[in-house]
Amino acid sequence: MSAASTRTQTQKSNPKSFFLIYLVVMVACLAWADKALRPPPPKLLGSPGGPLITAPRVKLKDGRHLAYKEYGLPNEKAKHKFIFIHGFDSSRLRAFIATEVSPDTIESLGLYIVGFDRPGYGESDPDPNRTPKSLALNVEELADQLGLGQKFYVVGYSMGGEAVWGLLKYIPHRLAGASLITPVVNYWWSSFPANLSREAYYKQLPQDQWSLRVAHYTPWLTYWWQTQKLFPPSSVIAYSPEIMSPQDKELMAKCEKPENAVHVRQQGVHESIHRDMMIGFGKWEFDPTELENPFPKNEGTVHLWQGDEDMLVPVTLQRYIAQRLPWIQYHELPGAGHLFPYAKGMSDAIVKAQLSVEN
Repeated sequence: MSAASTRTQTQKSNPKSFFLIYLVVMVACLAWADKALRPPPPKLLGSPGGPLITAPRVKLKDGRHLAYKEYGLPNEKAKHKFIFIHGFDSSRLRAFIATEVSPDTIESLGLYIVGFDRPGYGESDPDPNRTPKSLALNVEELADQLGLGQKFYVVGYSMGGEAVWGLLKYIPHRLAGASLITPVVNYWWSSFPANLSREAYYKQLPQDQWSLRVAHYTPWLTYWWQTQKLFPPSSVIAYSPEIMSPQDKELMAKCEKPENAVHVRQQGVHESIHRDMMIGFGKWEFDPTELENPFPKNEGTVHLWQGDEDMLVPVTLQRYIAQRLPWIQYHELPGAGHLFPYAKGMSDAIVKAQLSVEN
């Protein structure tokens, strides 16, 4: 066979070879992308090598469990029953209305307080289908299994405060009252004036703007976005000092509990903090600013507490919510940041305001 003939055959086979190489490269890229985008499964509680179960837990109707911790007076001796809903990257062990309230207040007002790990946090089983409604129903089940009675109080902090909107929407008949403590706002709630929400949104650090865009528009990319190394991830997750007010920096040392930090994310970051972002800033089935008064006969009260120097939750949007919902008792604290509940006397003030007790 001549050299010219060999070259001709080689040239004819090249397109097929290039296609095979392209196909192999594409398959390899897709395999890499799938691995990078797909969050690892949560570490199963109580499984061999998995996180230990040390807390009391209730079993929900769907088979999942919620871990909880009780504070204050025994349930059967208490006059007022509170459920505390923790914030972002936290757990049942950070119930400040129990840990920061004075023993005298607990005793004199007859307080029973229970904090629980929200799904995927601490020792509560994950809920990959979690919504504001499902969490509200979980709280109702917890109250029933612990025997808290027909009505109970709820206090939600930060992302837990945002969750309280779901309770006011779906189980208002079970609430004796509610306190939203610097509740996170969703910039995409439909009733916010576009200019107001836009102005508040762009006051965030650029990496936080992008983190929320991803959580809202492409939630399936949240795990990759928060773990990749090309762009800076959420400054909230990183506890950046840039998002702390002067008061927050003073209180941070008081809030840090090294023994609790590992416990919070022990099932994995995706089913805890990432899912929090996806739900909190995702597409809601209702707009909290359009809720009706849950206590039309003044049988209870709703309080919203906000610091005017909070760098995580914009005070301008909280003011708007308070104006839209005149049945809310709004408390704006000058000079306060996001961690103000840990300031001396604040947790007592929150509880006493909820119970209409004079300080």
